[in-house]
Amino acid sequence: MTSSDAAVIADRFLSARRSAAGLLDYPGEMPATLDEAYAVQDAAIEAWNRPIVGWKVGRVPPALVERFAADRLAGPIFSVRSATADSREAEMPVFEKGFAAGEAEFLLRIGHRPPAGKLRYTLDEAAELIDAVHVGIEVASSPLRPINDLGPAAIVSDFGNNNGLVVGAAISDWRTSGFEDWSVTTLIDGVECGTGRARSFVDGAIGSARFLFELMARRGVGLKAGQWISSGAVTGVHAVRPGQTVEASFGEKLKVRCRLIAATSE
Repeated sequence: MTSSDAAVIADRFLSARRSAAGLLDYPGEMPATLDEAYAVQDAAIEAWNRPIVGWKVGRVPPALVERFAADRLAGPIFSVRSATADSREAEMPVFEKGFAAGEAEFLLRIGHRPPAGKLRYTLDEAAELIDAVHVGIEVASSPLRPINDLGPAAIVSDFGNNNGLVVGAAISDWRTSGFEDWSVTTLIDGVECGTGRARSFVDGAIGSARFLFELMARRGVGLKAGQWISSGAVTGVHAVRPGQTVEASFGEKLKVRCRLIAATSE
């Protein structure tokens, strides 16, 4: 894939996002590798020209790990809404003609910029760069309706299938809280649709931070203090539509919720 090929595909994704349109097929030749998919993502980031407030990390299905030589993937986050106990219910747009899902996630805030030139991290080294952990919901949405069915290359191409982040309460004493072992539950319109624990995926939430630090170092992408890391869907990927409410419960006390609305054209 040439840089011009990547730019054309990126422009088609961005046009669909701006017009809140739907795409039934990948808008070009599918990238053969994740490197090619990240080239499309890079072109889209440059053309979108908006501040990156965080990065989502998602899992590559086990059956595809060998093919793509990765067990996780990443994409930029451009929109963050607060959903603390004393704030109004967050409203989050999703692409009605595309794909939409709500995902309960632990959100890690980067406290210190990763050192230049460092390519490998232990889990402890990755944790040292984090200054806070919050509960939250990733709003996964793309104009490309079959994006998840098409797999990791498609997901990486379109901002990692992200359309925003809902940031809930901070976890007190997160380093000693054992939050990765907490039971997490997701409800759609009050109906339970999934449960899980962050510890169930390789190296947990901190492992997602380590993955992101190493990926961005290899790709030459700078991370900034204050950016969020959405560390992965704990209870699964739950399809949603405009008008529905997503609520996530973390452990015995912390909850976060949002209401989904249809994205409109810019």
